[in-house]
Amino acid sequence: SLRIGKTGSAASSWEDSAPYSFIPVRGEDWGNLPHHVVLEIFQHLSLVDRARASSVCRRWNDVFHTPDLWRRFEFELNQPATSYLRSTHPDLIQQIIKKHAQHLQYVSFKVDSCTESAEAACDILSQLVNCTIKTLGLISTARPSFMDAHFVSALTVVFVNSKSLSSIKIDDTPVDDPSLKVLVANNSDTLKLLKMSSCPHVSPAGILCVADQCHGLRELALNYHLLSDELLLALSTERHVNLEHLRIDVVSENPSQTHFHTIKKSSWEALVRHSPKVNIVMYFFLYEEEFEPFFCEETPVTHLYFGRAVKLVVCANGLEPLDKELIRIAERCKSLTAIGLGECEVTCSGFVEFVKMCGGRLTQLSIMEEVLIPDSTYNMEQIHSEVSKHLGRIWFPDMMPTW
Repeated sequence: SLRIGKTGSAASSWEDSAPYSFIPVRGEDWGNLPHHVVLEIFQHLSLVDRARASSVCRRWNDVFHTPDLWRRFEFELNQPATSYLRSTHPDLIQQIIKKHAQHLQYVSFKVDSCTESAEAACDILSQLVNCTIKTLGLISTARPSFMDAHFVSALTVVFVNSKSLSSIKIDDTPVDDPSLKVLVANNSDTLKLLKMSSCPHVSPAGILCVADQCHGLRELALNYHLLSDELLLALSTERHVNLEHLRIDVVSENPSQTHFHTIKKSSWEALVRHSPKVNIVMYFFLYEEEFEPFFCEETPVTHLYFGRAVKLVVCANGLEPLDKELIRIAERCKSLTAIGLGECEVTCSGFVEFVKMCGGRLTQLSIMEEVLIPDSTYNMEQIHSEVSKHLGRIWFPDMMPTW
């Protein structure tokens, strides 16, 4: 056991400078640890371990129900037969809702693809009527998820009752334009971050309503089909705060059948004039032949990644190297500071030419070594030194893990 006390007179000089230290004392009762010490320990425990520790003694049980401990919580709702993730026990969920719903401020739901998990999330959402949630996250670990009409009504309850939502992240949900209008009507003064992914029932008009009314919005993430000239102009009005981060996912749901519209150069320019420090991040999940509509004019993208997986994994899936598309990016993206090409095939000459054109401003450059195609000008031994020269720093391509 431990006791907090003054260091002795015989302590060394560095001990003298610290007024308190932990001194183990034989026979000291762990139940008498100071409240703030137990609270700090509990904050580093998983929910299950925290619940077990609360049964040690009455004092620890009191700490277990401290409001500060329940401001941030993640509900894991997974079925044992379909998920390797540990699920939050139903009894604990009911206890949390009964005793701590009004304390919850930062809440996220992580569910698998089972209908039962989505229904459990809806049930919990519908009970959160007396809380003041500031952050809400709805994350699915597999598809389909949250696809139930009951979900929208449950989520609307949260939007109505939480007048101080500042951050929302929703993935693979049936959230729609009417529910977004409810969100705006009740949280327009506080919403600062909105991240939406795979929300097929939201239209460009729905997201435009958010931008028109939520003038404090600083971060926005959405699918490309929701991006419009009107949205960029709405984010550029004088009454709107400076946007700090705009993430755009360009996703091809049906290869060779998805039509991608073009954003006007003047709309991008209006956004950058209003928010000159904005980071514009684009993730491309496309086939090579679908890339044609993009970067026909100057685009102020700052971070560009191609991928069908998280981070820097790229899958162009074309028959030709991505050389000409890469050169077009170098010519039209004058603000580009980071690019991840991962597994996208590029000739060594095309890659070096790209680096020559914009290497001076690139702080991040990533591509898998296996997809660089040697040619008559550069082989794999030469490309390392050539790219490093134009970047002004030592550079190596990424290596495929061997395990």
